[in-house]
Amino acid sequence: MSSVIAIVCFLVLAPFLGGLLDGLDRKISARMQGRIGPPVLQPFYDVRKLFNKQTIVVNKAQTFLMLTYMAVQIFVGVLFFAGSDILMCFFLLSTGATFLVFAGSVTHSPLSTLGTNRELLQMMAYEPAVLLTCLGFYLAPPDHTFSVSELIQTPVSLILYLPGFFVAFVFILTIKMRKSPFDLATAHHAHQEVVKGITTELGAKNFAIYTITEWYEKVFLLAVVALFIVNDNPLSYIAAVIVALAVWFLEILIDNTCARVKWDVLLKVTWVVTLLAAGVNMLILMLVF
Repeated sequence: MSSVIAIVCFLVLAPFLGGLLDGLDRKISARMQGRIGPPVLQPFYDVRKLFNKQTIVVNKAQTFLMLTYMAVQIFVGVLFFAGSDILMCFFLLSTGATFLVFAGSVTHSPLSTLGTNRELLQMMAYEPAVLLTCLGFYLAPPDHTFSVSELIQTPVSLILYLPGFFVAFVFILTIKMRKSPFDLATAHHAHQEVVKGITTELGAKNFAIYTITEWYEKVFLLAVVALFIVNDNPLSYIAAVIVALAVWFLEILIDNTCARVKWDVLLKVTWVVTLLAAGVNMLILMLVF
């Protein structure tokens, strides 16, 4: 029964929570830059405006691909909050990202194609850390399981066993949340570039679908951060929310203090952090437990 409630809450509340976080992101970023910034509810106004615009698509397949991208990403969250296999969740997350790549590539636009290539490079950079994070959850004592419902019932927070995996996962969140210095495929903010990379040719309604999907994905990613903290103590849920919000604020801070890097730096830095943090942590777990 509790899993059903969690699923319903995710389906209903995740886009509102994601949009609210997006609005707060804009507001905080503006204050960091010495501006007043838009209203906190501006992302919702933007999405409503996009849905009211005339439907124009470069390729009819785009709408199908974007709706599939949205459906898969939502299903990932449903599986996670149902307490299912976290490895399956991340496999589906990567599968959903491929539909976004297809949606960007079918337009044959040079700007969209460039964004698509950068998106694939970003996937190459963060996928090893994602898979190692799943392996870390499995290796962590006492249960050795991929099941989310069992991972949240551990006697202590898993971050005590997985500090390196936590660092690696938080690091790749900068890529997944499309923050500087790693927002190569597309940028949230206008200060980066005039065109929008992979989302350049999506059209108004498809871009609205993309935005809502990102809200769902953001809630899922922060829930994974919380999974490092949650245990069988009910008070740990409060601590998990605080840690997730702290990580979210850290990403905003990084976004507003770092300039975009080149793709080769993205690959090198991400893989080095993944190997040093998650790789060393994995070796320790295998040797000790």
